[in-house]
Amino acid sequence: MNSKQLRYFHEVARQKSFSKAAEILHIAQPAISMSIQKLESELDLKLFHRNDRKIRLTDEGERLFKHAEIILQNLADAELEMRELKGLTQGCVRIGIPGMLGSYYFPPILMAFKHRYPELSLEVIEAGTWKLQQMVEQGELDLGVIVSEFVPDTLHTEIFLRQQMLVTVGKDHAFATQQSVTYTDFFAEELVMFKDGYFHRKIVDRLANQIGAKPHIGFETNLIPLIKSIVKQGFGISTLLGMVIEKDDDLIALPFSQPVWLDLSIAWNKDRHLSQANRAFVNFMLDHRSSQNTKQVL
Repeated sequence: MNSKQLRYFHEVARQKSFSKAAEILHIAQPAISMSIQKLESELDLKLFHRNDRKIRLTDEGERLFKHAEIILQNLADAELEMRELKGLTQGCVRIGIPGMLGSYYFPPILMAFKHRYPELSLEVIEAGTWKLQQMVEQGELDLGVIVSEFVPDTLHTEIFLRQQMLVTVGKDHAFATQQSVTYTDFFAEELVMFKDGYFHRKIVDRLANQIGAKPHIGFETNLIPLIKSIVKQGFGISTLLGMVIEKDDDLIALPFSQPVWLDLSIAWNKDRHLSQANRAFVNFMLDHRSSQNTKQVL
């Protein structure tokens, strides 16, 4: 058994088709078929059921597929790590960022990182924290920004930012003259919320469950400018991070009477090799955190 045979076997199993696997691997289909037949002969095991032009793994094939995934990932990680020993002259950082942070916190950080490491490429995906978590776990992303409150055991995290969720209302709203807002009063209002899967919505749902309230959601959108506009015109209220509220928004931001603080973390899969490029980005983020904390102390 060699890595080429495992790679062919793995792709055929993924695609459930010899022809599709051949197309993806850019080799002739007979070459894949012969390789799989040779592998089955060497192992003296049948790895695929071949019936009516449809194929599926045998029980033995299922067992080998699990090993193949681990072996091929380890090989890819080893090859990457060896290439990286030449230095940070190439590489790609694939990071997922929630919309609220992607619009207001990360742009200057991403630009500063690119300035320091001009030869590295950045691939930024915007999605909800639940989706980002899944993508990091499945290897579709190297890094993801998630709320520490919802971290699974499969991920390693480093907290880089602490922010308060603030009730956001228009200047003419009754809450505008208050010092804070209770959970009960908040959920008595019509709300403008992010869609399911975003940390903004997860936190609000948790608070509602905590007091047994049912949110009255009048608008659902992931567009922050639209949320601000709806709130400013008095068609609902929302809750946003403090960094999102700007002086010219004509909005009032108030804390909850029981403050809601979020620890935001950068996360990666514990079982995957973190490339030098991605490690450089994590270190850059943590250095930025340290410098911000120093400025606050001074």
